[in-house]
Amino acid sequence: MRRAGYAAAAGACAAGAARLAYSAMSRRPPGGPKAWSRTNHRGEPVTLLEGPAVAVGAIVAVLAQGVQASLAAASGSTRTSGSSGWRCAAAMVLGGAGAAAFGAYDDLAGSGDRRGFRGHIGALRQGEVTTGAVKLGGIGLTGVVSAALAGGSPADVILNAGLVAGGANLLNLFDLRPGRALKVAAVSGALLGAAGQDSVAGPLGAGLALLPEDLGERAMLGDAGANALGAMLGASAAGLSRPARIALLAGIAGLTAASEKVSFTKVIARTPSLNRLDMLGRRPAPQPSAPQPPLVMIPAQRPEPAG
Repeated sequence: MRRAGYAAAAGACAAGAARLAYSAMSRRPPGGPKAWSRTNHRGEPVTLLEGPAVAVGAIVAVLAQGVQASLAAASGSTRTSGSSGWRCAAAMVLGGAGAAAFGAYDDLAGSGDRRGFRGHIGALRQGEVTTGAVKLGGIGLTGVVSAALAGGSPADVILNAGLVAGGANLLNLFDLRPGRALKVAAVSGALLGAAGQDSVAGPLGAGLALLPEDLGERAMLGDAGANALGAMLGASAAGLSRPARIALLAGIAGLTAASEKVSFTKVIARTPSLNRLDMLGRRPAPQPSAPQPPLVMIPAQRPEPAG
Protein backbone atom coordinates (compact mmCIF):
# COMPACT_ATOMS: atom_id res chain seq x y z
CA MET A 1 0.00 0.00 0.00
CA ARG A 2 2.87 2.36 0.84
CA ARG A 3 4.51 1.63 -2.52
CA ALA A 4 1.25 2.48 -4.30
CA GLY A 5 1.12 5.77 -2.44
CA TYR A 6 4.70 6.60 -3.40
CA ALA A 7 3.96 5.77 -7.04
CA ALA A 8 0.82 7.94 -7.02
CA ALA A 9 2.81 10.82 -5.53
CA ALA A 10 5.48 10.41 -8.22
CA GLY A 11 2.83 10.45 -10.93
CA ALA A 12 1.27 13.61 -9.52
CA CYS A 13 4.71 15.23 -9.26
CA ALA A 14 5.44 14.33 -12.88
CA ALA A 15 2.08 15.68 -14.07
CA GLY A 16 2.57 19.00 -12.28
CA ALA A 17 6.15 19.40 -13.51
CA ALA A 18 5.16 18.57 -17.10
CA ARG A 19 2.30 21.07 -17.12
CA LEU A 20 4.51 23.75 -15.57
CA ALA A 21 7.30 23.11 -18.09
CA TYR A 22 4.85 23.19 -21.01
CA SER A 23 3.33 26.45 -19.84
CA ALA A 24 6.75 28.07 -19.35
CA MET A 25 8.10 26.90 -22.72
CA SER A 26 4.91 27.93 -24.52
CA ARG A 27 5.29 31.48 -23.19
CA ARG A 28 8.95 31.70 -24.23
CA PRO A 29 9.81 28.89 -26.69
CA PRO A 30 13.58 28.26 -26.90
CA GLY A 31 14.66 29.56 -30.30
CA GLY A 32 11.25 31.07 -30.97
CA PRO A 33 7.82 29.56 -31.78
CA LYS A 34 8.65 28.91 -35.43
CA ALA A 35 11.42 26.44 -34.55
CA TRP A 36 8.89 24.17 -32.78
CA SER A 37 5.95 24.57 -35.15
CA ARG A 38 5.01 21.69 -37.44
CA THR A 39 2.05 20.71 -39.64
CA ASN A 40 0.03 17.66 -38.56
CA HIS A 41 -1.83 15.07 -40.65
CA ARG A 42 -4.73 17.50 -41.17
CA GLY A 43 -2.44 20.23 -42.43
CA GLU A 44 -2.94 22.23 -39.24
CA PRO A 45 -0.13 23.78 -37.14
CA VAL A 46 0.93 22.07 -33.90
CA THR A 47 3.84 22.63 -31.52
CA LEU A 48 6.55 20.13 -30.60
CA LEU A 49 7.00 21.68 -27.13
CA GLU A 50 4.93 18.90 -25.62
CA GLY A 51 7.91 16.55 -26.02
CA PRO A 52 10.49 18.45 -23.95
CA ALA A 53 7.83 19.20 -21.32
CA VAL A 54 6.96 15.51 -20.94
CA ALA A 55 10.66 14.63 -20.65
CA VAL A 56 11.21 17.27 -17.96
CA GLY A 57 8.20 16.12 -15.95
CA ALA A 58 9.21 12.46 -16.10
CA ILE A 59 12.83 13.17 -15.14
CA VAL A 60 11.80 15.35 -12.17
CA ALA A 61 9.52 12.61 -10.85
CA VAL A 62 12.13 9.86 -11.26
CA LEU A 63 14.67 11.95 -9.37
CA ALA A 64 12.10 12.47 -6.61
CA GLN A 65 11.54 8.71 -6.48
CA GLY A 66 15.30 8.21 -6.17
CA VAL A 67 15.41 10.55 -3.18
CA GLN A 68 12.43 8.78 -1.63
CA ALA A 69 14.08 5.37 -2.13
CA SER A 70 17.25 6.57 -0.43
CA LEU A 71 15.34 8.01 2.53
CA ALA A 72 13.28 4.84 2.89
CA ALA A 73 16.44 2.71 2.82
CA ALA A 74 18.11 4.94 5.41
CA SER A 75 15.13 4.66 7.73
CA GLY A 76 15.04 0.88 7.35
CA SER A 77 11.47 0.87 6.04
CA THR A 78 12.45 -1.07 2.93
CA ARG A 79 14.76 -3.95 2.09
CA THR A 80 16.04 -2.21 -1.03
CA SER A 81 19.37 -0.45 -0.58
CA GLY A 82 19.62 3.26 -1.23
CA SER A 83 22.33 2.72 -3.84
CA SER A 84 20.08 0.34 -5.75
CA GLY A 85 17.29 2.92 -5.82
CA TRP A 86 19.65 5.59 -7.04
CA ARG A 87 21.10 3.31 -9.74
CA CYS A 88 17.62 2.68 -11.10
CA ALA A 89 16.78 6.40 -11.01
CA ALA A 90 20.08 7.38 -12.61
CA ALA A 91 19.60 4.82 -15.38
CA MET A 92 16.13 6.12 -16.18
CA VAL A 93 17.17 9.77 -16.03
CA LEU A 94 20.18 9.25 -18.29
CA GLY A 95 18.16 7.15 -20.74
CA GLY A 96 15.34 9.70 -20.86
CA ALA A 97 17.54 12.79 -21.00
CA GLY A 98 19.80 11.36 -23.70
CA ALA A 99 16.87 10.22 -25.83
CA ALA A 100 15.15 13.59 -25.41
CA ALA A 101 18.31 15.49 -26.38
CA PHE A 102 19.03 13.44 -29.52
CA GLY A 103 15.33 13.43 -30.39
CA ALA A 104 15.14 17.21 -30.09
CA TYR A 105 18.19 17.48 -32.33
CA ASP A 106 16.40 15.45 -35.01
CA ASP A 107 13.19 17.45 -34.48
CA LEU A 108 14.89 20.80 -34.97
CA ALA A 109 17.62 19.98 -37.48
CA GLY A 110 16.19 17.04 -39.43
CA SER A 111 14.67 17.33 -42.89
CA GLY A 112 12.52 14.20 -42.79
CA ASP A 113 13.72 13.08 -46.22
CA ARG A 114 15.06 9.79 -44.83
CA ARG A 115 12.95 7.62 -42.55
CA GLY A 116 13.42 4.33 -40.72
CA PHE A 117 16.53 2.23 -40.27
CA ARG A 118 16.65 1.42 -43.96
CA GLY A 119 16.56 5.06 -44.99
CA HIS A 120 19.28 6.16 -42.59
CA ILE A 121 21.54 3.17 -43.28
CA GLY A 122 21.09 3.72 -47.00
CA ALA A 123 22.13 7.34 -46.58
CA LEU A 124 25.23 6.30 -44.63
CA ARG A 125 26.23 3.94 -47.45
CA GLN A 126 26.12 6.90 -49.79
CA GLY A 127 28.30 8.95 -47.44
CA GLU A 128 25.44 11.05 -46.03
CA VAL A 129 25.16 11.34 -42.24
CA THR A 130 21.53 12.20 -41.51
CA THR A 131 20.26 13.68 -38.28
CA GLY A 132 18.27 10.49 -37.84
CA ALA A 133 21.44 8.41 -38.01
CA VAL A 134 23.06 10.65 -35.39
CA LYS A 135 19.97 10.22 -33.22
CA LEU A 136 19.95 6.44 -33.57
CA GLY A 137 23.65 6.21 -32.72
CA GLY A 138 23.31 8.62 -29.81
CA ILE A 139 20.32 6.83 -28.30
CA GLY A 140 22.11 3.49 -28.72
CA LEU A 141 25.13 4.82 -26.82
CA THR A 142 22.86 6.35 -24.19
CA GLY A 143 21.15 2.98 -23.78
CA VAL A 144 24.47 1.24 -23.12
CA VAL A 145 25.53 3.77 -20.48
CA SER A 146 22.07 3.71 -18.90
CA ALA A 147 22.13 -0.09 -18.71
CA ALA A 148 25.63 -0.06 -17.22
CA LEU A 149 24.40 2.29 -14.50
CA ALA A 150 21.52 -0.06 -13.70
CA GLY A 151 24.11 -2.79 -13.10
CA GLY A 152 24.01 -6.55 -13.57
CA SER A 153 25.95 -9.09 -15.55
CA PRO A 154 27.20 -8.34 -19.10
CA ALA A 155 24.18 -10.22 -20.47
CA ASP A 156 21.85 -8.05 -18.39
CA VAL A 157 23.58 -4.87 -19.57
CA ILE A 158 23.14 -5.92 -23.22
CA LEU A 159 19.48 -6.77 -22.66
CA ASN A 160 18.74 -3.56 -20.80
CA ALA A 161 20.57 -1.44 -23.37
CA GLY A 162 18.42 -3.00 -26.07
CA LEU A 163 15.27 -2.23 -24.11
CA VAL A 164 16.21 1.43 -23.64
CA ALA A 165 17.20 2.05 -27.26
CA GLY A 166 14.51 -0.20 -28.71
CA GLY A 167 11.78 1.29 -26.54
CA ALA A 168 12.80 4.81 -27.56
CA ASN A 169 12.66 3.98 -31.27
CA LEU A 170 9.47 1.92 -31.15
CA LEU A 171 7.34 4.47 -29.31
CA ASN A 172 8.41 7.10 -31.81
CA LEU A 173 6.99 4.96 -34.62
CA PHE A 174 3.52 5.38 -33.10
CA ASP A 175 3.66 9.18 -32.93
CA LEU A 176 1.82 9.63 -36.21
CA ARG A 177 -1.68 10.46 -34.98
CA PRO A 178 -2.98 12.48 -32.01
CA GLY A 179 -2.61 10.65 -28.69
CA ARG A 180 -1.50 7.36 -30.24
CA ALA A 181 2.02 7.23 -28.80
CA LEU A 182 0.77 8.32 -25.36
CA LYS A 183 -1.90 5.60 -25.39
CA VAL A 184 0.72 2.99 -26.28
CA ALA A 185 2.93 4.33 -23.48
CA ALA A 186 0.02 4.22 -21.03
CA VAL A 187 -0.80 0.58 -21.84
CA SER A 188 2.87 -0.42 -21.70
CA GLY A 189 3.40 1.44 -18.43
CA ALA A 190 0.30 -0.11 -16.88
CA LEU A 191 1.59 -3.59 -17.72
CA LEU A 192 5.01 -2.78 -16.28
CA GLY A 193 3.38 -1.32 -13.18
CA ALA A 194 1.29 -4.46 -12.74
CA ALA A 195 4.56 -6.42 -12.90
CA GLY A 196 5.86 -4.42 -9.93
CA GLN A 197 7.89 -1.72 -11.72
CA ASP A 198 6.81 1.37 -9.77
CA SER A 199 9.37 3.54 -11.57
CA VAL A 200 6.97 3.90 -14.52
CA ALA A 201 4.80 6.29 -12.48
CA GLY A 202 6.87 9.31 -13.49
CA PRO A 203 6.83 8.79 -17.27
CA LEU A 204 3.14 7.87 -17.17
CA GLY A 205 2.14 10.88 -15.08
CA ALA A 206 4.04 13.27 -17.33
CA GLY A 207 2.58 11.81 -20.51
CA LEU A 208 -1.02 11.71 -19.30
CA ALA A 209 -0.80 15.30 -18.06
CA LEU A 210 -0.33 16.51 -21.64
CA LEU A 211 -2.61 13.99 -23.31
CA PRO A 212 -5.39 16.62 -23.70
CA GLU A 213 -3.01 18.84 -25.68
CA ASP A 214 -2.09 15.91 -27.90
CA LEU A 215 -5.66 14.72 -28.47
CA GLY A 216 -6.79 18.29 -29.07
CA GLU A 217 -4.21 18.52 -31.87
CA ARG A 218 -2.57 21.56 -30.33
CA ALA A 219 0.74 19.80 -29.64
CA MET A 220 2.58 16.55 -30.33
CA LEU A 221 5.38 14.58 -28.67
CA GLY A 222 7.78 14.68 -31.59
CA ASP A 223 11.01 12.71 -31.44
CA ALA A 224 12.10 14.40 -28.20
CA GLY A 225 9.05 13.30 -26.23
CA ALA A 226 8.40 9.92 -27.83
CA ASN A 227 12.05 8.86 -27.65
CA ALA A 228 12.34 10.00 -24.02
CA LEU A 229 9.17 8.21 -22.88
CA GLY A 230 10.09 5.02 -24.73
CA ALA A 231 13.62 5.01 -23.33
CA MET A 232 12.42 5.53 -19.75
CA LEU A 233 9.82 2.79 -20.05
CA GLY A 234 12.53 0.51 -21.44
CA ALA A 235 14.85 1.39 -18.56
CA SER A 236 12.11 0.71 -16.02
CA ALA A 237 11.85 -2.86 -17.36
CA ALA A 238 15.33 -3.61 -15.99
CA GLY A 239 13.70 -4.98 -12.84
CA LEU A 240 11.88 -7.75 -14.73
CA SER A 241 13.18 -11.30 -14.83
CA ARG A 242 15.64 -12.14 -17.59
CA PRO A 243 13.18 -14.34 -19.54
CA ALA A 244 10.60 -11.56 -19.40
CA ARG A 245 13.12 -9.03 -20.68
CA ILE A 246 14.20 -11.35 -23.49
CA ALA A 247 10.57 -11.77 -24.56
CA LEU A 248 9.97 -8.02 -24.35
CA LEU A 249 13.05 -7.20 -26.40
CA ALA A 250 12.06 -9.78 -29.00
CA GLY A 251 8.64 -8.15 -29.27
CA ILE A 252 10.19 -4.70 -29.68
CA ALA A 253 12.58 -5.99 -32.35
CA GLY A 254 9.76 -7.75 -34.19
CA LEU A 255 7.52 -4.66 -34.27
CA THR A 256 10.41 -2.46 -35.34
CA ALA A 257 11.27 -4.81 -38.19
CA ALA A 258 7.62 -5.01 -39.22
CA SER A 259 7.40 -1.21 -39.38
CA GLU A 260 9.84 -1.25 -42.30
CA LYS A 261 7.33 -3.25 -44.35
CA VAL A 262 3.90 -2.47 -42.86
CA SER A 263 2.14 0.79 -42.04
CA PHE A 264 0.97 0.74 -38.40
CA THR A 265 -1.63 3.38 -39.29
CA LYS A 266 -3.20 1.15 -41.97
CA VAL A 267 -3.18 -1.91 -39.69
CA ILE A 268 -4.87 0.07 -36.90
CA ALA A 269 -7.47 1.48 -39.30
CA ARG A 270 -8.33 -2.05 -40.54
CA THR A 271 -8.66 -3.51 -37.02
CA PRO A 272 -11.95 -2.37 -35.41
CA SER A 273 -10.85 -2.74 -31.77
CA LEU A 274 -7.54 -0.95 -32.35
CA ASN A 275 -9.24 1.74 -34.40
CA ARG A 276 -11.76 2.44 -31.63
CA LEU A 277 -8.95 2.81 -29.10
CA ASP A 278 -6.96 4.95 -31.52
CA MET A 279 -9.91 7.32 -32.10
CA LEU A 280 -10.86 7.54 -28.40
CA GLY A 281 -10.82 11.20 -27.40
CA ARG A 282 -9.79 12.38 -30.86
CA ARG A 283 -11.55 14.69 -33.26
CA PRO A 284 -13.47 12.78 -35.93
CA ALA A 285 -11.48 11.94 -39.02
CA PRO A 286 -12.07 14.40 -41.89
CA GLN A 287 -14.70 13.11 -44.29
CA PRO A 288 -14.13 13.46 -48.02
CA SER A 289 -16.47 16.00 -49.58
CA ALA A 290 -19.23 14.62 -51.79
CA PRO A 291 -18.49 14.97 -55.50
CA GLN A 292 -20.39 17.77 -57.17
CA PRO A 293 -22.53 16.87 -60.20
CA PRO A 294 -21.06 18.09 -63.49
CA LEU A 295 -22.43 21.30 -64.86
CA VAL A 296 -24.64 20.85 -67.90
CA MET A 297 -24.43 23.67 -70.39
CA ILE A 298 -27.79 24.37 -72.05
CA PRO A 299 -27.35 26.18 -75.38
CA ALA A 300 -29.19 29.48 -75.63
CA GLN A 301 -32.22 29.36 -77.90
CA ARG A 302 -32.51 31.87 -80.70
CA PRO A 303 -35.83 33.70 -80.97
CA GLU A 304 -37.98 32.54 -83.87
CA PRO A 305 -38.41 35.08 -86.64
CA ALA A 306 -41.74 36.83 -86.78
CA GLY A 307 -44.16 35.46 -89.37
